[in-house]
Amino acid sequence: MQKLIHPVFGEIDTPCYVADEGALRKNLEILDSVRKRTGCKILLAQKAFSMFSLYPLISQYLDGTTASGLFEARLGREEFDGEVHVFSPAYKDEEIKELAEISDHIVFNSVAQLCKHADSCGKAHRGLRINPECSTQDEPIYDPCAFGSRLGVTLSALDEKALSLVDGLHFHTLCEQGADALEITLRAVEERFGKYLKGLKWVNFGGGHHITRKDYDVELLIRLVSDFQQRYGVQVYLEPGEAIALNAGYLITEVMDIVHNGIDIAVLDASAACHMPDVLEMPYRPPLFESGVQGEKKYDYRLSSRTCLAGDIIGDYSFDSPLEIGDRLCFEDMAIYSMVKNNTFNGMPLPDIAVLHEDGQFELIKRFGYKDFKERLS
Repeated sequence: MQKLIHPVFGEIDTPCYVADEGALRKNLEILDSVRKRTGCKILLAQKAFSMFSLYPLISQYLDGTTASGLFEARLGREEFDGEVHVFSPAYKDEEIKELAEISDHIVFNSVAQLCKHADSCGKAHRGLRINPECSTQDEPIYDPCAFGSRLGVTLSALDEKALSLVDGLHFHTLCEQGADALEITLRAVEERFGKYLKGLKWVNFGGGHHITRKDYDVELLIRLVSDFQQRYGVQVYLEPGEAIALNAGYLITEVMDIVHNGIDIAVLDASAACHMPDVLEMPYRPPLFESGVQGEKKYDYRLSSRTCLAGDIIGDYSFDSPLEIGDRLCFEDMAIYSMVKNNTFNGMPLPDIAVLHEDGQFELIKRFGYKDFKERLS
């Protein structure tokens, strides 16, 4: 039994991440329409998707990249034709020197960091991240507005004199959310920081906007961005990561063994801990092509990995027919937060990276080996 979206997936070496060029372009076209209808600028948040072999395609539709530190900023400058923005909770002195040379915007997380590094930013625009103290989600690990969050300056911690050092403000409060959550956040931003918005050159609405999700209210987003820009006379930036490559990638894996211990357990050559860490961190159950939840179809299996971690379990799935050793499975929505977060725990090989082009052709982009594992160690 082969559970595959495309027949070529039955012939490739596994495990393998495959980016779907056609699905990626559809996402980019949606984002480009938002840019054109509002005049806002949209950046690729590289923390979610950094497959730079596809940057030439992405740069046809977006305005640049945003980085979480020096290395991502360098990648954006070297590989993407567009603006480079960077935000980090703290910068080292030697990092600021290089960032000043390669970045268009440098955003600071605190008044202390801003004052310390302001004179070292060169020609880069300086910004300050604010915390509107408005939570629109229930998961604390992904909530920058949770009590005790280190991310962004609250109104009570804001030194108004420091605002003379910046020409823009940044906030990031969302995670996989809709325009309704942004609307709530904007009200909080204006209530707390509204008097500081006029006179700025730009305001960055951050990421977490699931703009390319099927049920996302794009029209509401367009109204919110357009009204904000008109009301305050600023350039709005959006920096989604997931929305760029949402549902635009796969992880192809092979069944290596089947173990029976109260339930049927399929041992795969892909790992949750190593190749899709968000499965354990968030946690969540990744979609799997032509499968069902436990009990939905006739044959139930727990999908696990060949690492020694007992809890390296992807999830419980059901199928119309029994799994067999050698079968291929196709996990979906595996472009985002997969390649950027994977690891070599247990000496597990990293998956290949490939592209399924719009004409159906498969292209292997990168293959990793023992050297990649060893050079991370000492």
